[in-house]
Amino acid sequence: MKKLILFLFLMPMLISAQGNFNFDFDYARFGYDSVSNYVEFYYSFRQSDLSTVKESENAISRAVLHIELQDSVSGNFILNKDWRIDNPVSTTVDTTDKSLIGVVGFVVPKGVYYCVVSGSDGVDSTQTRSFSEVIKVDPLMGQQVNISDIQLSSNIKQENADSKSIFYKNTLEVMPNPAMIFGQGIPVLYYYSEIYNLKKDSLGAELKVNTMLINSKNKLVSQKVKRISRLSNSRVEVGTMNLTKYPTDSYTLVISLIDSVKNYGVTTAKRFYIYNPNVIDSSKSTAGNTDLLSSQYSVLSVEECDDLFQKSKYVAAGAEIDQYNKMESVEAKREFLYQFWKKRDRDPMTAENEFYNDYMNRVRVTEEKFGTINRSGVRTDRGRVFIIYGEPDEIDRYPNDIDKKPYEIWQYNQLEGGVIFVFGDVTGFSNYELLHSTKRGELRDDNWMRRIQTN
Repeated sequence: MKKLILFLFLMPMLISAQGNFNFDFDYARFGYDSVSNYVEFYYSFRQSDLSTVKESENAISRAVLHIELQDSVSGNFILNKDWRIDNPVSTTVDTTDKSLIGVVGFVVPKGVYYCVVSGSDGVDSTQTRSFSEVIKVDPLMGQQVNISDIQLSSNIKQENADSKSIFYKNTLEVMPNPAMIFGQGIPVLYYYSEIYNLKKDSLGAELKVNTMLINSKNKLVSQKVKRISRLSNSRVEVGTMNLTKYPTDSYTLVISLIDSVKNYGVTTAKRFYIYNPNVIDSSKSTAGNTDLLSSQYSVLSVEECDDLFQKSKYVAAGAEIDQYNKMESVEAKREFLYQFWKKRDRDPMTAENEFYNDYMNRVRVTEEKFGTINRSGVRTDRGRVFIIYGEPDEIDRYPNDIDKKPYEIWQYNQLEGGVIFVFGDVTGFSNYELLHSTKRGELRDDNWMRRIQTN
């Protein structure tokens, strides 16, 4: 058994954890490289639950921490260890209601893992408590903006932070709260997360950070929106919440990053518990849509909603277009857009909407390639075809024929056994109009050549 040498931070315990032995656990995934994440495991033992032993005439409380990580595909264990945790017992300070807090971290490659974390008394192994989790490691360092898990903390020190502390990272000393209980005794919640890849998919546009607190009735009880720049490729997002006014309940802290220009969003969330026995719950039981509130649609303005729907029209039914055009409130438009894309999600079991992402990637390419002086790329014929049918297999361009205006022929080999689209710059302003196509349902004009003749 390996002895774990750590500085253990003492903090008051709010409420006894369920069961006879008080051990709590939490974890958070942070970016490491393109193939792995750094996973931190936070744990706490109530000191009064631990047996005391003597070593070299000193009284020591002793615990055992056990962590397993088993690859769900191969069955191999990438981690299966015990650590002995010793902490001196003070003869002058009452530690009855104190907890021993610690953290261990590991680089974990991409995959899905069965995780078991248990804490036991160091002398009486029957006094134990275990947690089981399925942990998915999807590398956070990549080409799109991403955010780590949220680490809930009892305190975050910036001034006078101890750089030698096991809780020190990015110039901060972040004290974890593995019990995830706040309120009476710990009235202020501190949170820590990391944002990555800010520069890799950006032309310098700002991002919105939407921080929300949602209660167990799915009601939004607090919200804060701010903008952040992309001057650096990564940044730390920290904040505090005073929880003294919130009644006893379970809550979810949600942080969403919204790129309204590219219609892209990513969300991270963490559940926790507030214990405030003296606060009366006077809130109404009106339920909201938690998924909507934590999505990229929740902070869109009316103009941003309209712009997104304009870009979405190529996959919208006529009835949906009529329905949206009748809406006036921003709340209704946000709900519509959320439901509109949710029902087109090819795999609802995954966190991402792959159809939405693919579609918006085409929109981004369209805006970059096919926009003109007076028309966005989405509103051009080439843009529409690209968004609906994707990248052509072949493009033949004819920009300089002496007797013809510039034109292009796009070929799709996999559509209906092979189809073509012909676009021509009829007006001379680089606005290539669709002149002819062999695709069913598209404009067909076998005499299209006459429209681009210059003589």
